[in-house]
Amino acid sequence: MLREAGAIFAKRGFHAASMDEIAERVGVSKPVIYTAFGSKEALYFAYIESAGADLLDAMVAAAQLSRAGQVQERLHAGALAFFTFVDEHRDGYAVLFSELAARGGPFRREVSAIRRQIVALTKVLLDEVVEEAGEDGARLGGTEALAQAFVGAGESLANWWLENPDARVEDITGRLMNITWLGLDALLRGRAAPWPTGQ
Repeated sequence: MLREAGAIFAKRGFHAASMDEIAERVGVSKPVIYTAFGSKEALYFAYIESAGADLLDAMVAAAQLSRAGQVQERLHAGALAFFTFVDEHRDGYAVLFSELAARGGPFRREVSAIRRQIVALTKVLLDEVVEEAGEDGARLGGTEALAQAFVGAGESLANWWLENPDARVEDITGRLMNITWLGLDALLRGRAAPWPTGQ
């Protein structure tokens, strides 16, 4: 039921999505959906919660599975898990991040909380990158801003990918990682472009 509702929400948006259409797509009567969820808002929230949990679980599991590897491999694994989620759950991603982008969206706060957890996971990995390099994170302006930039770049690339779906998930992940890793390497070696970074 959540999967089918998500497809409608992704296609039409929260306000335009019809409970009649959702019920027809699921193959049940509208009262059955109201009995299960109570309201369209509750159904939408349940879908956001489910999609967000699936995304976070995939990213955490990927980072843990590659824990024995180098930190860049773990960062890559997390990014690959994110783009794999986008590839396999395009409706879920579309709902999550269209809600995040919508000013005054009814569930922006809930989606923002999911994004903060993704940023926090990324920051942990970037902290390890900086530590392994023997660098002082404060000199780089801290890793939280870098994590925000990495996640934001991933979201933008994913949105582009939705409109240009021919690229493989591995190639999309590689694009993000190459840009990120080259930039991090330059920062850690003191070879970044001569613009302030907040240090």
